[in-house]
Amino acid sequence: MPFMRPENVEREGVRYEPDDKPPRALTFGLGVQFTILSIAGVVLTPAIVIRAAGGSEVYLTWAVFAAVAVSGVTTILQAVRVGRVGAGYVLLMGTSGAFIAVCVTALARGGPAMLATLVVISSLFQFALAARLSLLRRVLTPTVAGTVIMLIAVTVMPIVFDMLEEVPEGAPPLAAPICALATVLVITGLALKATGPLRLWAPVIGVAAGSAVAGLFGVYDADAVARAAWIGIPNSDWPGLDLSFGPVFWALLPAFVFVTLVGAIETIGDSVAIQRVSWRRSRAVDFRAVQGAVAADGTGNLLSGLAGTVPNTTYSSSIAITELTGVAARRVGVAIGIIYVALAFLPKALAAVVAIPAPVSAAYLLVILSMLFVQGLRMVVQDGIDYRKGLVVGISFWAGVGFQSGVIFPEYFSQVAGGLLQNGMTAGGLVAILMTLIMELTAPRRSRLEVEIDRSDLPKITEFLRAFASRHGWDAAMAQRLDAAAEETLLSLVGPDEAARERDRRRLLLVAYRQDGGAVIEFTASTGRENLQDRLALLEAPSAEAPDEREISLRLLRHLASSVRHTQYHDTEIVTVRVDAPPPAAG
Repeated sequence: MPFMRPENVEREGVRYEPDDKPPRALTFGLGVQFTILSIAGVVLTPAIVIRAAGGSEVYLTWAVFAAVAVSGVTTILQAVRVGRVGAGYVLLMGTSGAFIAVCVTALARGGPAMLATLVVISSLFQFALAARLSLLRRVLTPTVAGTVIMLIAVTVMPIVFDMLEEVPEGAPPLAAPICALATVLVITGLALKATGPLRLWAPVIGVAAGSAVAGLFGVYDADAVARAAWIGIPNSDWPGLDLSFGPVFWALLPAFVFVTLVGAIETIGDSVAIQRVSWRRSRAVDFRAVQGAVAADGTGNLLSGLAGTVPNTTYSSSIAITELTGVAARRVGVAIGIIYVALAFLPKALAAVVAIPAPVSAAYLLVILSMLFVQGLRMVVQDGIDYRKGLVVGISFWAGVGFQSGVIFPEYFSQVAGGLLQNGMTAGGLVAILMTLIMELTAPRRSRLEVEIDRSDLPKITEFLRAFASRHGWDAAMAQRLDAAAEETLLSLVGPDEAARERDRRRLLLVAYRQDGGAVIEFTASTGRENLQDRLALLEAPSAEAPDEREISLRLLRHLASSVRHTQYHDTEIVTVRVDAPPPAAG
C-alpha cells in the first residue's frame, strides 16, 4: 500500500460538498449541463456497436432508449447510495466505450440475445469484486487506477481528433476549425477568468457558443430535430436472453469478464478521484464508497443486459466537470438521473442534443480529457512515487499507447480476444495489473500474527515485533519504536467503550515487512467506525477540550510513525503504519 502522513489541507474552488443542498435552480441547471455534455456519448456507443455489427434500426432505437434509461437509474443509484450499492457521490453513468470491440463480436457471432446474456453474466463478476475488494487491494492500487485513467485520454483522443473534422458534405472549409476554436476559447476563458456562478456554466456556455457558430455555418442538423416526435417509446425489440450456453458464449465470456475487470478498475479510479475533488478539506479515501460504486456499476451492467443494450460504466468526465464547476452535491447526481430518464421518453430532446456538431463535442471533450489526464497523474503521485511505481506507470502507459496506435506487433496481437488489445486502456491496464501482481508475488516473505483487539494481547505483539526486528538486523531502538507504534495503534483501534468490546470481540491480523530501509506494519480487522487517518489530520487543529486517552495515543502515533493510512471497507479495515529506523546515536 502507498503511504502518506495525514494532512489537514483545504481545497480551493469547492462550492458545494456532497452533503450540501444548493438551490434548486442551480441543481437543475447543473443537471441539465451534465446531461447535455454527456448524452451524445451515451447514445453514440450503442449506435456504433449495432451499426458495426449490422444490426437493425429497430433494435438500435430500442438499445438507445434502454441505454439512456438505465444510465439515468444508475446515476441516481450512485448518488443516493442504497445500502451497499452506490458511491454517494456525483458519478455519471453511461454506456462503456471499452466494450465496443467485444460487443460487436458478440452481436455479429451470436446476435442481440447472446450479447444480453454475456453482459448479464459478466456483471455478476463486478458484484463479487465489490464484495471482496479488500482482497485485491495490493493489485488494484492507486498506481494502477491512475494509469488506467490517464490511458482513457489516450484511448479516446484519436476519436476526438477525428471528430474535429466531421462536418456535412458541402460545409465551408473553415466551419469545423472555427466551431471547435470558439468552443475551446469560451470554456477555457470562463474557467480561467470567471468567478461565482458564471464559472459553473463554462462548459455549457462553451458548447452553446460553438453550436451557435455551427448554426451560422449551416452544420447544425435542425431537420433531424424537427422530424423527431415530442414524446414516445420505441417499438419494443427486446432480444431476450440466449441460455443455450453454446461455443460462442464460452469463447467470448473470458473477453467480457476481462473488459468488465478493466471497467471496474476505471470505476475504482473514478470513485477515488471524485472523493478527492468533492470535499474542501482533504480526507482519507473511503473504500466503502468505492465498493458501492463498483456494485452500482455491476447493477448498471445487469440492467443493461436484461434490457438488451450495451454495458454501463462510470464516466470519468464526472470528476473533471465537478472540479471545473466546484459543485459536488449529491442532489445534482439525482437531478442528472431524473433528466436522463425523462430524456429517454423525449425523442425530440435526444435529437436536439445528438444534433450538436461533432467539432463542438470534440472541443469540449478535449478540455475534459486534458483535465482527466492530470487527475490520473495526481492519483499516481499522490502518495509519492518510487522507481517501482515509476516503472509500472511508464511501461504500462506506453504499452497502452503502442497497442492503441497498432504499432506493437499487430500481426500477433490485433485479433487476440476479438481485438481486445487494440484498446489502449485495456492493454495498458492489463500490463499494470500483471506488473503489480509480479511485484507482489516476488516480494519478501511477510511475518504474520493473529490476536484479538485487546490490551491483554500487547505482550504477544511486543514479542512478535522484537523477533521481526531481530531477523532484519535492527537494533533495540528500532524494536522499541516498532513496539510503541504498534501499541498506540492498537489502543486507537480499541476505543473507550469497554462494554461494547466485550460484546463484540474483533480479531486482528498483524503483517510486518521491510520496505526501503524502514518497517511497515499492517493491522487488519473487521470494520470499525471512525477513520484514524482523518482523526490524525484533525489533531493538527487546536482544540480547547482536554485530550482523552485515545487522542493521546493518536498524538503519540503521529510522532512515532512516518506515515499512517487507514483504509476502510465494508467487511475489513486496514491501518498501515510505516516506521523509519531512528538515526544512529552520536559519538
